[in-house]
Amino acid sequence: MSSNARETILAAARKTAQAHGYGGLSYRDLADAVGIKAASIYHHFASKADLGAAVAKRYWEDTAAELDAMLAETSDPVRCLRLYPGTFRRSLEDGNRLCLCSFMSAEYANLPDIVQREAQGFADVNIAWLGKVLVMAGAVEPEDSEARARAIFAAVSGAQLYARSRSDVAQFDSLIETYRASGLLPG
Repeated sequence: MSSNARETILAAARKTAQAHGYGGLSYRDLADAVGIKAASIYHHFASKADLGAAVAKRYWEDTAAELDAMLAETSDPVRCLRLYPGTFRRSLEDGNRLCLCSFMSAEYANLPDIVQREAQGFADVNIAWLGKVLVMAGAVEPEDSEARARAIFAAVSGAQLYARSRSDVAQFDSLIETYRASGLLPG
């Protein structure tokens, strides 16, 4: 199998996990979705844990690259903080899905260790980026940046969860505006 097939499997697994979580990943269903035999998936991912870890790792790596690109493109930290919730909103717009690692965090106790570590990577990347940008924006002092970044990350991912439970992106938008009005989110 080519690296293209591996990428296709990862993309299908990401969509599935965003809609149904790690527990919803099935080699048989993924094989049907990408048009291959289930046994072929084992060529790239020896176990479901390996697949879940690869999907979560790719997700946080893609997120880190997206966040860094956002900052490089705008160079305005306040604008970046304003745009940040949109990275979560897109999942809701795509079939009422959740951020992959938010879904995995809800399943955390049932995840294999390797998947737990990669799912944590997503939060770590977001919190580190937010902390850096908050300091750049002058919103917090460096010693307070991590706590504020954790609060923002938790609030935005919580808004996504709430909106998903209502199948209503407008609920997400309303919560984000409330966070801005209260001062949790600058800008």
